[in-house]
Amino acid sequence: MGSKVEKIRSVISESIRVKQEILNNPELIARCEEIAEKVAEAFRNDKKVLFCGNGGSAADAQHLAAEFSGRFYFDREPLDAEALHVNTSYVTAVGNDYSYDEIFSRVTKAKGRAGDFIFGISTSGNSKNVIRAFEVARERGMIVVAMTGEGGGKMKDHADYLLNVPSNDTPRIQESHIMLGHIICELVEEALFDRP
Repeated sequence: MGSKVEKIRSVISESIRVKQEILNNPELIARCEEIAEKVAEAFRNDKKVLFCGNGGSAADAQHLAAEFSGRFYFDREPLDAEALHVNTSYVTAVGNDYSYDEIFSRVTKAKGRAGDFIFGISTSGNSKNVIRAFEVARERGMIVVAMTGEGGGKMKDHADYLLNVPSNDTPRIQESHIMLGHIICELVEEALFDRP
């Protein structure tokens, strides 16, 4: 039993350590602030925010889209945000008829407009389908945010903004992705709406 308790404590400590590194990284904090300001400006200009990712990152994409389109801290008007994987008929059709690498790029081509945002979430930073979506987004004049692990992977070369969590451990990266996403949601909500 003692070894399991130590394991639990070790995991929690590592999660705290990664977040502490983010806290002590002024460039990453400034980037997060700038992204929030630009997202708020995009919403003010009737633009939208798209999210994409695979597996746990798909869950994070859906979670963050819901924070914008539903509510975060308080009741207010909905914001136009969407996770690109939630239409399973579309995903399976495009995956079957074209390639799984095209599932996000085709829907980005359909929905994305100049000035819209796309957030791609990938712990490795190397998800081919996210990179393809980024390529299409750049062609369409969208603003591209890569949420990755420490190195940024290939996605960093296709992004306007890089939020690279200082870790190579997938669960610790995902925990920090949702934290950074929540911070952006909170800052955007406060910028656009008066708290009741």
